[in-house]
Amino acid sequence: MPGTAAGLSAGVRTSEVELIERARRRDEAALREIMQANNRRLYRLARGILRSDSEAEDVVQETYVRAFTHLDGFLGEAALSTWLSRIAINEALGRLRSRKPQVELGSVPEATLEAQIIQFPLSSAATDPEKSMAQREIQRVVEHAVDELPDAFRMVFIARVMEAMSMEETAELLGIRPETVKTRLHRARTLLRENVEKKIGPVVMDAFPFAGQRCECLTEAVLRRLGIGS
Repeated sequence: MPGTAAGLSAGVRTSEVELIERARRRDEAALREIMQANNRRLYRLARGILRSDSEAEDVVQETYVRAFTHLDGFLGEAALSTWLSRIAINEALGRLRSRKPQVELGSVPEATLEAQIIQFPLSSAATDPEKSMAQREIQRVVEHAVDELPDAFRMVFIARVMEAMSMEETAELLGIRPETVKTRLHRARTLLRENVEKKIGPVVMDAFPFAGQRCECLTEAVLRRLGIGS
């Protein structure tokens, strides 16, 4: 269905052009739509470089301020999301260089700070606190492991896996060849798996918890069947 795909792509481009034109006129709804569509990606990219929640949020805000005040400079050669992502990456790298002059992406030593990067569904938190606690612990382990990846590998992993960007998009965004993206992603996955397996041991010991409300309910049910208690 090549005709349908081409039509859909053209429709998306037309929609984005209209959205940008409205944003240039400072249309609040358009600005909100752009931010809501890009908040997570920009935060994750900035967080991947700076490994600081608060600084990443500052970078996202600064990115939007710069972008919205210079929308006339957006020529549409790339997608708006790619343009915003480049601004965010440059802003984050600029902050990093101010702390460590001449630093480049991929040359920063590993760190082990925790981050709120990957969101796991916690819809059952209110009814199943044990499951919620286990999910948060797994999330913490994974986020910790992502933070420990070398910068160059971490950025590729965030773009390709967490943001589901294509190999070509990732290569364009980070200024590297698609082959390099593939190599770094493979290495990132290997390192991430090793790091998670190394840290998951203590968590596994607490897997399949049977305590709290579940334990109490089963106990009460048994007692009732035995005719004991209320």
